[in-house]
Amino acid sequence: MKYYLFLLLFLLSNNLFCQDNFQELDFLFPGDSIPSNTFMLDEVTVYQPLTFENDDEIKRYVILRYRVKKVYSYAKLASERMNRIDSRVDSINSKRQKRLYLKKLEKFVYDEFSDELRKLSRSQGRILVKLLNRQTGLTAHRIVSDYRNKFRALLYNTAASFYSISLKDKYEPFEDYEDYLIEDILQRSFSDGSLEKQDYALDFDLDELYVFWRDKK
Repeated sequence: MKYYLFLLLFLLSNNLFCQDNFQELDFLFPGDSIPSNTFMLDEVTVYQPLTFENDDEIKRYVILRYRVKKVYSYAKLASERMNRIDSRVDSINSKRQKRLYLKKLEKFVYDEFSDELRKLSRSQGRILVKLLNRQTGLTAHRIVSDYRNKFRALLYNTAASFYSISLKDKYEPFEDYEDYLIEDILQRSFSDGSLEKQDYALDFDLDELYVFWRDKK
């Protein structure tokens, strides 16, 4: 997908032309002290063009893009905190101290983000669950189960089900067309700088996804 564009200027020389008035041209670029007759362009990412059947599909894509950009930061932050938590927990030898630490952490996260997360729509909540899986490789249900306990995971999943959200949902761009569009939105946003890219557990080739869904349609 990524093409590195190199432009080499072949200058007219006496070896190619029998005229003495052709001389090699050198360029002095900003930041350089030595003239050069070659230069490298910045990396350019080329994406396959998306096709839409009608205006409604375009509208749904635009709405999805807004939702993805709104909740991505939460998934990114969750992944970052999980890495820090893992490092901290590994340094605690006592199982009791680990439980107390995770319990306090849960309360801290709840106090810090509960108001913001309550403002998310059901659709945004479902996307957040998917992105948590993309960033961490774990379902939201597994995260709660591993970092707190299975009962708490069951409790949270039951509560989420009242809003038509399952914490067990996975991010599957080859199975779910909306997940494919989410991946497209993310990678385009990383490329244009509107979202900050983070290392993620589940990696997908957007070109392969494009061909898959194009052929499937």
